[in-house]
Amino acid sequence: MEQNNIYQLVFKVTHAGGSGSCFYLKDYDLFVTNYHVVKGFHAVAVHDNDRNPYLAKVVLVNPSLDIALLSVDGDFSALPSLNLAGDNSLSIGGKVCVAGYPYGMPFTVTEGSVSSPKQLVDGKYYIQTDAAVNPGNSGGPIFNEKNEVVGVTVSKLSNADNMGFGIRVEALRKLLEFVEAVDRTAFQVQCDSCDELISEEEEFCPSCGEKLPEGIFEEREPSSLSTFCERAIREMGVNPILARDGYDSWTFHKGSSEVRIFVYENTYLFAVSPINLLPKKEVERVLDYILGEDFSPYKLGIEGRQIYIAYRVHLSDITDASEDEILTNLVNLALKADEMDNMMVEEFGCEFSEYSKHED
Repeated sequence: MEQNNIYQLVFKVTHAGGSGSCFYLKDYDLFVTNYHVVKGFHAVAVHDNDRNPYLAKVVLVNPSLDIALLSVDGDFSALPSLNLAGDNSLSIGGKVCVAGYPYGMPFTVTEGSVSSPKQLVDGKYYIQTDAAVNPGNSGGPIFNEKNEVVGVTVSKLSNADNMGFGIRVEALRKLLEFVEAVDRTAFQVQCDSCDELISEEEEFCPSCGEKLPEGIFEEREPSSLSTFCERAIREMGVNPILARDGYDSWTFHKGSSEVRIFVYENTYLFAVSPINLLPKKEVERVLDYILGEDFSPYKLGIEGRQIYIAYRVHLSDITDASEDEILTNLVNLALKADEMDNMMVEEFGCEFSEYSKHED
């Protein structure tokens, strides 16, 4: 496999708790990530490098291995295959690459060397590398020079420079041995003691009696504000799971426009869409339009060349009496943004925002 194809196989994971990375194994038609990346969620979104979101079910987790397998709605048959390296294929000084989405940013690959192929940390063996590993890389693959997967990136130590870790490939291979028994419609936990797959909420493994991690079957409860915002997102025709981008934060496309809904400093609920870029020349007409029109309840603003449409409401103003009006305003902002970006291009010679999705 060409190294340039790696980016096709590494996806971003998002949910209401944050983001991480994952990668696709064609031979199993499953995505791999860390358990801690998806902890508390049975459904998440995965995003390719074209910012297309896909709904993913968390179908198998092993907390002891810190590995989770995801079944994703979509046809990925056109993607190349990814091979797993041999269990002891690494040596000190060998070159590796860490691929993923650090801090939720776009896809990156960082290169480094193996500092230790079998470093003992908290009673388990990990790959240690000097390749840059940051929050958000967790769950992504570590590749060797043959572009084979040698590990799953995991951050074990904070504030440690030039020190990244990966779960060794044999741990992943161990979990994949049980794929045939996995129900791809249900959330299942693998007992670390006897390898039993458990789909019903239990305190102890029904096969061997091992105590299961507390709360492992529980899903994180959304806040009341999240429930309200996701009502609006659902009315826009968007699955809220695909839009979740951290705590009380959502990012999605309505038509060609990107829409962001988020809480600012625990005070305001914002809905913002970066719709267009100012034309490089003859900007007077579009500025006159922006300054002269009443867009209430929305505001148009400019930062550099970027034109935004925005809506803001104080959190204390969201009450039983006002919530229907606010919900309508949120829904209509997305519709307005999708309408305006095309109009601004056609009428004023603006460019689409780099965040837009549109056909050239």
